[in-house]
Amino acid sequence: MKLYHHPLSGHSHRALLALSLLGVRYELVYIDLKTKQQKSPEFLKMNPFGQIPVLDDEGTIITDSNAILVYLAAKYDVASRWIPRDPKGAARVQVWFSVAAGQLAFGPAAARRVTVFGAVLDTQDAIARSHTLLTLMNSELDGRSFLVGDSATFADVAIYSYIVNAPEGNVSLSDYPNVQAWLARVEALPGFVPFNTTAAGLRTTA
Repeated sequence: MKLYHHPLSGHSHRALLALSLLGVRYELVYIDLKTKQQKSPEFLKMNPFGQIPVLDDEGTIITDSNAILVYLAAKYDVASRWIPRDPKGAARVQVWFSVAAGQLAFGPAAARRVTVFGAVLDTQDAIARSHTLLTLMNSELDGRSFLVGDSATFADVAIYSYIVNAPEGNVSLSDYPNVQAWLARVEALPGFVPFNTTAAGLRTTA
């Protein structure tokens, strides 16, 4: 099992965290984003979209971080803990996968792309979207341990990385105590692996 990744990519960390929580053995293959290695002809043979992460399971290639979560759960989650197989539970997790690809991507992830990777984006719009999402999450987590109930699922894995490092994109978490408590609960899970941090954004003065 190989995971093509970059240590500062939240999408990569999402897949890495899932592998670790499941206890799956893996090999990390570093992809240099500065040199645009993900756009090289060799890499494009694996993923024509030119994006990381990519999972190579003995020749079975899975692209897109959320698709990797689905694949890993289907193959290794025999207890159906991380993605429930009942219709309601599966749908509730899928909602947060959609959030990860939508509000999270265009909010905290986009704001962080500006400060960490030098992307040219509408920073204020990304920060505003971030706080809208954080307000919603803080409400959803009121009286609830995790995003879809009292046990962690891959919904939490899909969202965690870009929320914990939101301050790197100048998005403060100080007004969201339920979100902060949720981050701590995710970090206490057996098999948790942290997401690398940088001194960007609000962390420059931390």
